[in-house]
Amino acid sequence: MYQWDETPDLNITPFVDVMLVLMAILMVTAPTITYQEQITLPQGTRSHKVEKVPSLTIRMDRHRTIYLGNDRFTLKDFADNFMLKSATLNKNADVYILADESLPYRDVMYLLKSVKEAGFARVSLLTE
Repeated sequence: MYQWDETPDLNITPFVDVMLVLMAILMVTAPTITYQEQITLPQGTRSHKVEKVPSLTIRMDRHRTIYLGNDRFTLKDFADNFMLKSATLNKNADVYILADESLPYRDVMYLLKSVKEAGFARVSLLTE
């Protein structure tokens, strides 16, 4: 016979587990939800075309011969010749220096210093 006096126990542990999992999913996905709002951007007053400044490439091989375009210089006479040649060049141009990896550090820095002393501010050393 069944007794109605007993109070049944309610086991809510599975319910709490499911709710914690749902809350964790909500917490992870909520920051990734993006809202797209309609905004009207202001019109610009006037646009101008940006001029491309030509770049300059200087190469130095392992025999310390420096190439600037079709011109060849030795390390000793490069600084003076480059100073004269740079008078006709745009000082805002990007200058790229390529040097052989077997060269001493002081030779590459001498080349870099000579270019900077000629008035070029945007000088970069290129590597592979």
